[in-house]
Parts: sequence; structure tokens; C-alpha cells
Amino acid sequence: MKAFVLRSYGSADQLELADVDTPVPADDEVLVRVHASSVNPYDWHLMRGEPYVGRLVPGGMGLLGPKLRILGCDMAGQVEDVGAAVTSFRPGDAVFGLLECGGFAQYVSVGERLLAAKPRNLSYEQAAAMPMAAVTALLAVRDAGRVQPGHEVLINGASGGVGTYAVQIARALGAEMVTGICSGRNTDLVRSIGADQVIDYTTQDVARCGGHYDVVIDVAGSRPVMAYRRVLSRDAAFVVVGGPPGRWLQPAGHVIGSLALAPFVRPRVASPDVLGCSSKKEALMMLADLVGDGKLAPVIDRCYPFEDLRAAVTYQETGHAAGKVVLVV
Repeated sequence: MKAFVLRSYGSADQLELADVDTPVPADDEVLVRVHASSVNPYDWHLMRGEPYVGRLVPGGMGLLGPKLRILGCDMAGQVEDVGAAVTSFRPGDAVFGLLECGGFAQYVSVGERLLAAKPRNLSYEQAAAMPMAAVTALLAVRDAGRVQPGHEVLINGASGGVGTYAVQIARALGAEMVTGICSGRNTDLVRSIGADQVIDYTTQDVARCGGHYDVVIDVAGSRPVMAYRRVLSRDAAFVVVGGPPGRWLQPAGHVIGSLALAPFVRPRVASPDVLGCSSKKEALMMLADLVGDGKLAPVIDRCYPFEDLRAAVTYQETGHAAGKVVLVV
């Protein structure tokens, strides 16, 4: 099969299209013919080996070179074969999943617990745009933020991959008011997916826009917790999802720093643990239900053919994509 193999840390030029063996599923795994994948910051952080502190973590990305050779954590495709212990799927089923790696290939072998049935009303490209970003948004809004009916929610970074899902999920969970922060060129998009108000960060300061929010979902990570103190309600939750890019510590530094302040600041500070989540399958199934109910829809900025993965990763790295960048395999 064809796959993009990462030979060493660096830019997207280090991703080499090569012939590799088609994986054989273990007893609890499913072999999937990949029809689409999508690009996430998670992928290019692993590609570049950044932040550097991540190379020092035991079991992390690898000290001297990449531990994971075929990247891609999002995948949608069709089941080709199943292991002896698999009970949920059979050949021919359409599925989507959140993987550790392997999505930038024609075939991938995936643990049954990481897959769910693809929503029937989504294409493979749309389904592949969901797993990492939508699960992150779900854990941020539902679990870390504990959004309830009647809450007023502020989402910083509302036009990106995670942000577009966070806006819709907050609305689906009954938020009374959803306000999104994005650049002026994306304000119409953010309104179209359910935001009641949109703040253009290039011309407006959120601290001076009024309002008292019950939950702040900070995807962009462009401000510290205390910068929001004027607009937080008394028992507010501040959910830190991402941070500014950096080579040494960021974006992990912003997340860790925010959590370190938790005992000393008024809002409850929390962060979703997507990689450590033990219920990825259940999260995917809930997202599929929201899609089926018409409450959630992927936002795709661009689609690239499989052979143009390097261009797709380079574009996603700019940080200007409105929604998701998808790879058609």
C-alpha cells in the first residue's frame, strides 16, 4: 500500500510517499481502507518534534527521531477485514475513528474501541473532518466546561477546527448565548453555525465588550486566564484547549501555566484530556447522534488529494484555516 512515512523531524518535506506493507489486524483490530483523513496540529507537532519538551517525555514522540512513522489521527473509510475478537464491525461497514497514528495511508489497522459507525448523512470527507477536533470540542464543552442549559458561553478561536465544533456543541447542550471570537473575515461563518454574537479580535477587546460568561472555551490560547476576569461570572469555568505555537514549550506551556494558576484564580480552570480519554468510541457515537439530529455539521476549509499531503499540512500550519483541512485518499 501507499503511505506517507516520516523519516526525520522537520517540515512537511520530510513526509515521503512510499510503498509499505499493508497491516494485518490483531484479534481486537479492524483493517480499514481509508477514504479520507484530515490534518490536525497534533500531526504537525509530531512531524516537527515540537515542542522540544515533548521529546523528553517517557513514551513521548521520540528523543532523536520520530517514534511514529505514519502520522494521521483522523480517518474515515470502509472495513476490509476484522480480527477474531471483533464483534461490532464486519467487512463493508463504513466507519470513522480517532487514532494515535496511521491515517495518512491507504489502509490502517485500528483497535475496535477507537471506531464508530460513520454517520449515514456524511460523506467520508466530512466524517474524517470530525474525530480529533470534534472529540476535543465535546470534552471541552461537555466535560471540562460542564455547559448546561441557560449558560452563556464564550469561545476564543471559534472559526478553527475545534472552535467550529465547540460553537455547535454548546448550542446543542442548551447554552442560552454563544459568543465566538475570531478574525473579521470569519465572522459570517461563525454566526452561520450558531453563534449569537461574534467578536472580531482584530478590532475589539473581549474585556471591553461587556457580558458575564459562565464558561470560556479558550481554543486559541492567545490570552492568559486573568485577561478574562472582567467578563467571567462568579462561578465561571475557564477551559484551556490550546496555546500559541512554539518550539520549546508552547502550546503545552500555556495549558500547564493556566492549570497551575487554578488554585489562585476565581474561575474553575480545566483542560480536556483527549489523548488520555478512555471513551473515544462513546464520544464518536455521541457526535454521530448530534450529526443525525441535525445539530452538528463539519466545516471544511479545503480538500486535498492524497498525493498533496505536504501542501495540506503546510496550509494547516499557517493557522488560518476556517474549519478543517481534509485529505481525500
